[in-house]
Amino acid sequence: MGFLDDVVGKVKEAVGGGGEHSALANQVLGLLSGGSEGGGLQGMIQSFKEKGLGDIMSSWIGTGQNLPISEDQLKTGLGADVIGKLATKIGVSTDVATSKLAEILPGIIDKLTPEGTVPESGLLQQGLNFLRGNLPKG
Repeated sequence: MGFLDDVVGKVKEAVGGGGEHSALANQVLGLLSGGSEGGGLQGMIQSFKEKGLGDIMSSWIGTGQNLPISEDQLKTGLGADVIGKLATKIGVSTDVATSKLAEILPGIIDKLTPEGTVPESGLLQQGLNFLRGNLPKG
């Protein structure tokens, strides 16, 4: 799968280590695919824009430097409830999940949008499914 293999390698690099990072990355991929929280990547992009964080999200999607995100901005963009559910699923505190998400989310979204644009829905879903199957379960 050439391109997707490359993206898997880049996402593994973005999430670093294993354990909590891999478990969280798998949950984030589920979220980006439109899992139980709905909306998928497009919904996340819209949420960030509506909450005044569109420039940060755009930097992750674009081909330039990724802007950092603070834990408070992340809670605003994703919602504390979403972060809380992710934390529960991987068995860490909300503070730990927020901190780790701030580290890995920019890299994951950056690697899922290598051309500086969000792939078509079907291609994005294939990529997310492939990534979830190839990341360590943590």
